[in-house]
Amino acid sequence: MIRVGVVLGLIFICALPAGASDEKVLAGVAANFMMPFQEMAAAFEKESGIHVESVFTSTGKLYAQIRNGAPYDIFLAADEERPELLFRDGLSGKPFVYAMGEVVLWSADRDFCARFADWEEAVRSNEVKRLAIANPESAPYGAAAVSALKASGLFDSLQAKYVFPQDIGQTFQYASTGAVQAGFCALSSAVTDQGKEGCYYTITQAPKVTQAACVLTRTNNREAAEKFAAFLLTPAGIQIKEKYGYR
Repeated sequence: MIRVGVVLGLIFICALPAGASDEKVLAGVAANFMMPFQEMAAAFEKESGIHVESVFTSTGKLYAQIRNGAPYDIFLAADEERPELLFRDGLSGKPFVYAMGEVVLWSADRDFCARFADWEEAVRSNEVKRLAIANPESAPYGAAAVSALKASGLFDSLQAKYVFPQDIGQTFQYASTGAVQAGFCALSSAVTDQGKEGCYYTITQAPKVTQAACVLTRTNNREAAEKFAAFLLTPAGIQIKEKYGYR
């Protein structure tokens, strides 16, 4: 059973059931990776007995929190840049890539994708009056969406439609509740049971999102954090990751 310790805005602090060990890990996790992370954490805890807690929000917000002294043991970002900056400044160990994701255009309307030839036609349509993009300043998936829009020559002409949620999880929430007609979401959300109730377009113009992680220098739980970092790259961790469309 997942226990929600704190919900503040769209920051979720979740704790999984404690195992036999007193060891624990506090992870700051990019919002797009919430679903696979929860499965990975549960599998890791069952295997190791190490208790895992997590905070899910945008990569930029987590990075700022770490800079300001937040007590995370490990940081799972949705980019490579911010873990590398932490490493450069002596605030983390060497980053490693734990996942490759992609951004898609998703709508809660199951028939949406049958009405347009491709994602570009869809976003240009008068049917799409509001279009959600995760804040590109802090959310790498939002930045990937903006890159695709610019590559297609559409970014400037669609300005009146944009809504900018703070992270990719909130973007999916906007689209799934009908607050917007469509949103640039993580593929990992589109392939969940809820995501399959709608439909999505792949976006070949969007760069793949390379996601890096690092164990933080100030951790008081280094051994446990390093064990969890290693678990992310095990066959068990990879199997969970691939189920959600990550490579």
